[in-house]
Amino acid sequence: MGASLLRLHFHDCFVEGCDASLLLDVPGGEKESVHNANSLRGFEVIDFIKQQVEGSCPGVVSCADILALAARDSVVALGGPSWRVEFGRTDSTSRPSAQSADRNIPFATDDLSTISSLFASKGFSVREMVALSGAHTIGQARCVRFRDRAYGEQNIEPSFAQRLQNICPASPNIGDDNLAPLDSQSPITFNNDYFRDLTNFMGLLHSDQVLFSRTARPNDVFVQAYANAQPIFFKDFASAMLKMSRMGGAGNGLVRTNCRVVG
Repeated sequence: MGASLLRLHFHDCFVEGCDASLLLDVPGGEKESVHNANSLRGFEVIDFIKQQVEGSCPGVVSCADILALAARDSVVALGGPSWRVEFGRTDSTSRPSAQSADRNIPFATDDLSTISSLFASKGFSVREMVALSGAHTIGQARCVRFRDRAYGEQNIEPSFAQRLQNICPASPNIGDDNLAPLDSQSPITFNNDYFRDLTNFMGLLHSDQVLFSRTARPNDVFVQAYANAQPIFFKDFASAMLKMSRMGGAGNGLVRTNCRVVG
C-alpha cells in the first residue's frame, strides 16, 4: 500500500493544504474528483491507524498528521529516504469540492507549462517539481490514463509503446482499468529508476515524459542529475516532501475522531 498512502498525502496537501479534507465522506467531496474516484486506495489503512491511535491517546493526533507520517514511512519501507515529519496539523472542518481537486492536482495529459504553473502556484521551484514527480518511482496507473501516450505520441521508445499497447487496447472503454507500473524497472522499490526511464523515453504518463525531452532546460537537467545520482534525488525529494507537508493544515481545525466525518 506504500504508493497509495504516499498518493493520499499528495492529493490531500495539494487541495487547500494538508488538512485531511480528502478523507471526508461527503457528497461532491474530493473523493469524487476525476483524479480520485475509482483510483485512490488506502483509506481503510488510515482508518485502522486512527483507531489504534485513538485507543492510546484520544483526541490528540490529527488525521492529517497520520497521513503525513504514513507517507514518510511508506517511502522508507520501500527503500527510499527519510525526513523529519513535523506534527501539529489540524483536520479541516470545511468540505473542499471535487471541482477544487480537479483544479489543483495535475492531469496525466498535462503539458510541461501547465504542470510548472501549477507547482509554481504552490510555491515549488522547477527542481522541487521534478523531485516530487519522482514519487512515481512506485505505483501503477490505469490504461485510461496512458492510452493516448501508448498510441499517439512520438517521444516514446517503440518497444515500450508496444508493451503498453499489449496492456491497453486502443478502443476506449475496453481495458480502461488495466494497470501498468509507473516505473517499468522496479515498481515496488523507491529508487531513481523513474528518472532513468524518462531519459530513455519510457515515461508511462504524458505528464511524466514532458519532464524530459533531451534539451538544456532546467527540468531536463534535474531529471538527468537524478537519473545519474540516486543520493541527490533522495536528498531533494526528502526536502521537497517536508516543504509540501507544511502546506496549510494548522490553525482553526480540529482533531477528528473519525477521519471520514467532520466533528
